[in-house]
Amino acid sequence: MLSELAIRNLGVLTAAGAQPGPGLTVVTGETGAGKTMVVESLRLLKGDRADASRVRTGCKKAMVEGHFTVDKPERDAVVELGGEIDENGEVLITRSVTDQGRSKAYLGGRAVPAGVLREVTENLITIHGQHDQLRLMSPDAQRDAVDESDPAIAPLRENYVKAFDTWRELARELKNKTERRRELAQEADRLRFAIEEISRVSPQAGEDESLATLVHRLQSVDQLREAASTALAIIDGDEDSFEDASAASALGEAQAALAAADDEELTRLADVLAGVTSQLSEVSADLGRFLDNLPLDPEALDEALVRQHALKGLTRKYAPDLDGVIAWWKKAETKLGKLDVSEGSLEELKRKVARAEKTLRGAGQKLTRARDTAARALSEAVTGEIRALSMPNSTFGVVIQPIKPTATGCDQVEFQLDGKKLSSSASGGELSRVMLAIEVIVSSGGSTLVFDEVDQGVGGRAAVQIGKRLALLARTNQVIVVTHLPQVAAYAQTHIFVSKDVEKEQSESAVKVLEGEERVEEIARMMAGMDDSATGRAHATELLQRAREFTAGHAE
Repeated sequence: MLSELAIRNLGVLTAAGAQPGPGLTVVTGETGAGKTMVVESLRLLKGDRADASRVRTGCKKAMVEGHFTVDKPERDAVVELGGEIDENGEVLITRSVTDQGRSKAYLGGRAVPAGVLREVTENLITIHGQHDQLRLMSPDAQRDAVDESDPAIAPLRENYVKAFDTWRELARELKNKTERRRELAQEADRLRFAIEEISRVSPQAGEDESLATLVHRLQSVDQLREAASTALAIIDGDEDSFEDASAASALGEAQAALAAADDEELTRLADVLAGVTSQLSEVSADLGRFLDNLPLDPEALDEALVRQHALKGLTRKYAPDLDGVIAWWKKAETKLGKLDVSEGSLEELKRKVARAEKTLRGAGQKLTRARDTAARALSEAVTGEIRALSMPNSTFGVVIQPIKPTATGCDQVEFQLDGKKLSSSASGGELSRVMLAIEVIVSSGGSTLVFDEVDQGVGGRAAVQIGKRLALLARTNQVIVVTHLPQVAAYAQTHIFVSKDVEKEQSESAVKVLEGEERVEEIARMMAGMDDSATGRAHATELLQRAREFTAGHAE
């Protein structure tokens, strides 16, 4: 729900703020005062395209801010994106547009692309205007309206989409393999040759580095043995000598002499020598193992060089390093498994496609049956609504015709009015009432619904009925309506008035909430400019009273 809206330098609005109520909020004002800028500001907050021409003349930037109370899905989305929810459980959405057409969006204080706003606010705000009425003419929008009218359709549609994706992927694979059979067979041969070449070598991860170390050691084995033997003899002494002149023995004697002295400092140094002696023992053991592991086989170097050459051959052909070769090898084996174009493989793939198509058609039939049921219910419900909206002789119908399977089903949905296609038979006013009727029926509640010129081309009793339907819709939704009809404005719980000051060098508009006598005067003004007439104010008062009685009588 929208709790607060702030607008700066948008159209004729310099600095305006409004606090729509939780039920029905109407926005009224004289022509040109900037009422539609309220709707435009909400479109910006929804992530719609930013239009530089909307920036107030002479200003560099327009900005819109909206505080929204959000439910858990939207709240989680905001937090995941790094935005913040305030202590009231609200999120601040901000959108700015410069006179050069550059736009910035912020969600909970975090900069985000406009597309993210569209995703987060998809179930938060729904706007109905002339453009949206035209969108209702498309078969896709009509099909979606049918689907939304019955909760049982959603899981059936989800199952159908999964079946369609599976079938389409298998069908594409079969078509690709059939059409490119020779080409794929040649590619499979190339992959098979490469896999066999790599498999013969069977490289291991990190083998090139360990092999390089081994080759270096084999090439210098004599020098390495001499160096290690000399060092070991110095540490442990010469086994052939009768004298013990080893470094380990000398250090041991030095450590014993210091330990025997009755002096704190010498005792500390004795401990240090003990540590050195221990390390020296470890070095001696490591040198012994090093000498034991030095290769004695004179052919080992040739074998290591041959192996190293084989590995380098692979890195020259398949990847810059051995890890890359191994990764390519695994990927090639996976790809080869999918390139089987033998007769047996193709026949098995055909059977998979047939099974997937059967599953798809079964899911499509269930979805079609559910849509047929929903279409009949929607036809009856919308017919009842539009007849209550001063279209007493009209009949709304939903026709579903079979088509080839698509990503959304096997059905084409067409809305009709009195047996004719809605897009070609309905006037602007009738279309507005049909759209309102569908929203009344389909809306699940809990969102912000915005209607711009929903009362276009209507008046009299039809206008009263539109006001009543909007009031009923506002029992479970926040409804914001831009209207020029007093019969609609009278049903609002919150009345926002946009006034225009034309005496200034550049026209400016202001926004305020009307209450009491101010609201009576505005309703009277909307009744053919009768705000300065006692009769007009009396009529306005009566209209407001009747609206209050209706709303109270239909309160949940």
